[in-house]
Formats: sequence, structure tokens, C-alpha cells
Amino acid sequence: MVRLTGKQQHTPGTIRFLLICIGIGLLLIGLIADIFWASSSRFKLSSLSISNNWSPHSSDFPGTFPLMFNEPLNSSANQKPKEKNVKEKSKDGRVLSATFADLPAPQLKWEKMAPAPVPRLDGAAIQIKNLLFVFAGYGTIDHVHSHVDIYNFTDNTWGGRFDMPKEMAHSHLGMVTDGRYIYIVTGQYGPQCRGPTAHTFILDTETKKWSDMPPLPVPRACVVFKDRLYVIGGQEGDFMAKPGSPIFKCSRRMEVVYSDVYMLDDEMKWKTLPPMPKPDSHIEFAWAIVNNSLVIAGGTTEKHPITKKMILVGEVFQFNLDTLEWSVIGKLPYRVKTTLVGFWQEYLYFTSGQRDRGPDDPAPRKVIGEMWRTKLKLNR
Repeated sequence: MVRLTGKQQHTPGTIRFLLICIGIGLLLIGLIADIFWASSSRFKLSSLSISNNWSPHSSDFPGTFPLMFNEPLNSSANQKPKEKNVKEKSKDGRVLSATFADLPAPQLKWEKMAPAPVPRLDGAAIQIKNLLFVFAGYGTIDHVHSHVDIYNFTDNTWGGRFDMPKEMAHSHLGMVTDGRYIYIVTGQYGPQCRGPTAHTFILDTETKKWSDMPPLPVPRACVVFKDRLYVIGGQEGDFMAKPGSPIFKCSRRMEVVYSDVYMLDDEMKWKTLPPMPKPDSHIEFAWAIVNNSLVIAGGTTEKHPITKKMILVGEVFQFNLDTLEWSVIGKLPYRVKTTLVGFWQEYLYFTSGQRDRGPDDPAPRKVIGEMWRTKLKLNR
């Protein structure tokens, strides 16, 4: 949810600043449910085909990770989709595409890298120099990860796994770094849409040692760049957990997905900036600072107006922090939410998250651990 670039002293003042920063916006902790609990509490394996009109890597998706829904996928990428997947009529006669809200975007050449050791959803990631620290997350609805994996951008390998404290949250973490220490604040503890915890921790990335901080009463999150505080997108909702047998659901009675962008100015007042090209949520760690731009990969947008299903985002967005302008700079290999993003030596990387059902169905399906990269050249 939060990353802070730049190196700072590990002092009480730094910690207070980081905690104040974390204290601004983790309404995103409410981004829990619409993920696994949109369907069954059991996961199945199935083959998955991607047609070439979305991704040039259709042979790279063997379906080796847990799936979200129980319905079988099309066995052939060339199979003609059913009429209801192509167009749907609303009550007033409008025709709506099943790929609701996809935006035109240039193709990017994506290269598949070594996958993460485990698939994860709603995990967290912090980049320090050439290392991407990947934390926790869901493996399935009934299993959460309790460890950290490290990806080395220099040699493009995973390694250095180590355990998290037993009291630490497993998803929806609030997180910042000063270049050595990673500060972890609250988050969701355990599987199956449980509530947040107030526990906070500090990780020394050089020694891999953990220490405690005082608990924070309210979970929050933010984005900081060059002494500026930004709050971008997100959603709010009134969640209602319904554990039951045999299906566990976490339903949302209300939901609003935002495209709003705000910046805290020198006078400590919130300034409204140009909105995103479309509403976007589930992007807590799906971004990286590239030169003077913020690059965001994937997410979720407003639900389909007819089916009411969650719609994943497959675009890559650029927000120029000098001109305050948005651009759609590319398309991901597939639509995906809660992905984990890093940038190193002209390459944009993303790993993990939950991807779509296929090019003709933007609803969430499979939890993944794949790692991809593309060489990114920004226009400005």
C-alpha cells in the first residue's frame, strides 16, 4: 500500500513521520472481499488459454495455480465465445461489451521471468535498490503466507526466504521504507476475510531482524514522493462477513471505486489533481516511481453494470508528477489486480495477484505467482 523512496536516518522523528504518513489513507484495508469470496471456498485446477488478441504469450499459462471459480474455462483459445460474453443489453437497450471499461492501449513486449515461490493475493512488496521484498498474502481462501520472499533484479532470481513474526498480519499491510528499515503497520490477520490487527513491526533488511513498534489505533496508508503526499484511486465499502457451510462469503453491501487524486501541498491542504483515466482500486503495491512519473499496473474498476461482477484492469498508467498529466502507456499480458510492482534498470516488473478469466471475460479467476517484465520507455 505504501512505499517511500529515498534514504533517511533511522530515528524516532523518521518513524513518527512514517507513521503519520501511514495514518492518512488505508481505507484500502476494506478492499478485502470481492476476491476469493465471490465464489466457492474450494479451489480447483484447470487449463487456461489466452487468445493472441490480448497477449502474445498464450502458451505460457498452463493453469498450475489455484482458480477462483468453479466454472470450467474454455479449452480452446480459438473457441468462439458465447453471445452473452460478447454483448449484453441493458434495460434501456444499450449494448455493453463484456470487456467493460477496457481502454485503448499500446502493446508492450512482456518477458516472462522466474515465478515467485508461491502464488499470492493481497500480498505486499517493497523495493530497496535491486531487491524486491515480497510479504505474506493469500495462497487460497483458507491459507495465508507467513514469510517473505526476495527477488533480485540483478540476476533475476528468487531467494533469501525468511519467516515473519507470528503476530504480524498476512494481507492488506501498510508499509514504508527509509532505504534500510521497512515499517509494517497493521493489516488483516489470518485467512477468510478476518478483521485487521493493530500490531506494527520494523524489519532491518540488512540483518533480517524484526522488532516491535507501538500498535497503531487505526490502519491507514499513503504514497510519498519528493516530500509530497499523494492519495490515488481506491474504494470504500460496507463489508459484511458471512462465514458458513459449505460456502464462505464476504459480501459488500456498498461499493464506490474512485479515480480521484489528491496531493498535500506546502500549506498542509489537500489539492485536487487530475483524475485517473478510469476508476481504479486494488493497487496498493501495484506501482513504481520511474524518473518523475508514477507508473501503475492493473487493478479493479467499477463493477459491470449488468452482471455486477468485479472488473479487472489490464492497462498500465503513467502519472507525470511534473506536468500532473495521466497517460495510458501500455497493456499488461492480462488483466490483474493486487499485483506487486518494481522497477530496475529500465525494466518494469510485476508479480503475483489475481488475473482475469481470459481476454473476453475481465472477471477475477486465478491467483498467480508469475513474474513478468517489460522495457519501459516513457514519452516524457
